[in-house]
Amino acid sequence: MKGIILAGGLGSRLRPLTLVTNKHLLPVYDRPMIYYPIQCMVNAGITDVLIVTGGTYAGDFLNLLKNGKHLGLQHLEYAYQEGEGGIADALKLAEDFADGEKICVILGDNIVEGNIRRAAGDFFTQKAGAKILLKEVPDPQRFGVVALDGDGPTARITGIIEKPENPPSNYAVTGIYFYDNRVFDICKTLQPSKRGELEITDVNNEYLSRGELTHDILEGWWTDAGTFESLHRASTFVAQGGANHADLAAARAAAKH
Repeated sequence: MKGIILAGGLGSRLRPLTLVTNKHLLPVYDRPMIYYPIQCMVNAGITDVLIVTGGTYAGDFLNLLKNGKHLGLQHLEYAYQEGEGGIADALKLAEDFADGEKICVILGDNIVEGNIRRAAGDFFTQKAGAKILLKEVPDPQRFGVVALDGDGPTARITGIIEKPENPPSNYAVTGIYFYDNRVFDICKTLQPSKRGELEITDVNNEYLSRGELTHDILEGWWTDAGTFESLHRASTFVAQGGANHADLAAARAAAKH
């Protein structure tokens, strides 16, 4: 399985910091933000990764990450997204890189405590379709939120709503997704939302309509880091030792098993 980290965007909610650098290069405690999704991939055994970025400071990723070997990656590529077309638009740039394989997609500002290795393994054996990871949050209005037909681990998703004013549940779709190769055909059929973007929620709802969307509840804490509040929260979690803060040698060792 190949990995794709989406690290574009203008980071407008983090201005003025993002006037001088890409959001995903900002520090989360003692490391650049982009290190965390990379480590998440490596810990799951995914070491062939594409980073999709854009904007004025895209070249800074190369200065920082180089070929990714020191972070436990076997192969690292970069793609450049022009403009602000949304997550699904950025994902389209990964079609050649995926080369027919299943993919794991992580948004570059997502930081998790737990390990997604089990979810990655489950999806690897899933015949087709997609898998999303959910997390119960206190502020679901900020995210894509699932409607469920019941409670507990056996509840089925009946719909996904992007940033709802009246959320149907407190379960947010985290920025961690697994897709088969048909995701690129789906992305090509999407129409821009009211925000003028191609929404990843529309991709997930398409798989749901086909009966091919599975889900897991993400273990441990999870946060994005796209606002000052969430960036501070992420740094606090990591500083307190709550994050999966293993050194890079341990991450590389995990990737070999």
